[in-house]
Amino acid sequence: MKAAIRTVLIIILLLALAGGGGAWYILNGMQPVEPAGPAVTFTIEKGMGSAEIASLLEDNGIIRNGMFFRGYLKWVKEGSSFKAGTYTASPGDTYDELIARLNAGDVVKEDTVVFTIPEGFTAKQIAEKLAEAWNQPADVFLKMMNSGAGLTEVNTLKIPEDASLRHRLEGYLFPETYELAKDSTPQEVVEAMLEQLTKKLDSIPDWQAQLAERGLSLHELLTVASLVEREVVVDEERPLVAGVIYNRLKKGQNLEIDATVQYLLDKQKERLLNKDLKVESPYNTYRNPGLPPGPIGSPGLASIQAALAPKASEYYFYVTKKDGTQGHLFGKTYKEHLANIKKSEQNQ
Repeated sequence: MKAAIRTVLIIILLLALAGGGGAWYILNGMQPVEPAGPAVTFTIEKGMGSAEIASLLEDNGIIRNGMFFRGYLKWVKEGSSFKAGTYTASPGDTYDELIARLNAGDVVKEDTVVFTIPEGFTAKQIAEKLAEAWNQPADVFLKMMNSGAGLTEVNTLKIPEDASLRHRLEGYLFPETYELAKDSTPQEVVEAMLEQLTKKLDSIPDWQAQLAERGLSLHELLTVASLVEREVVVDEERPLVAGVIYNRLKKGQNLEIDATVQYLLDKQKERLLNKDLKVESPYNTYRNPGLPPGPIGSPGLASIQAALAPKASEYYFYVTKKDGTQGHLFGKTYKEHLANIKKSEQNQ
């Protein structure tokens, strides 16, 4: 109602100023276009001023006269908050309706693809998930994950290029639910996942200072986080397991983490055999001291935080409880560890 009164007042003022035929011309020019045909799609680019927008609306037949629309914007002190984007409007929409839509950024919704990457997924599993979502061969994505070529975030995150890595971007593709434009290229999809990791890291206060304090590179941090991710289900245990990993590293004791061996297998095994533990690979932490060459999956934020701020303890061993809780029993010595294994099996 207020908008209508305001428009009437403006018209009266214009009539008083212009008079006669000029007044009729102005009044007619400010009237909405007669509704006709379907809605019109138009795009406001970043940096466009009100004069350009007014001309765009006139050229698309949405308003009668761009000059009058510009005058109206000045009168009501609008136009400075219009948002860029692609819009739809119909001939017959009033000035106030158009202004409200442009201020709100009520843009046309793009066709999108929604996909979810679970925590702990490997690069190969992620490539298969993306192939399904975008109806493209998994190799299209996997090759990009192997090389990292042409991806800006690869340099930002300083992802190493090492021949011993199975997949260069392993561990850097943040696990989350994404909604991306349907026409996104494979490069844009992978880039978005790398960018999300950067955002998540930046959500951790002083994470870079904490990393420097631990004397770790980001690559090493994500490697530890991926081990935690693949080993732990109970969130409360993540910092404690991270602490066990650091204890063993500090002591120079092989990590002997089953998940690193499982990473080498085409299919996960419910129980590893002795021959599996002897496989020759830099990722096999039963044979090799220290961390594997890189992450073995994509860690979630909780695992990254656990690797960054582990819980101090005197534990060097842990074994999965077989009582359905998915928790662990922790031991300080190998003797305690053997006792925990026996206890776990008894509760199976």
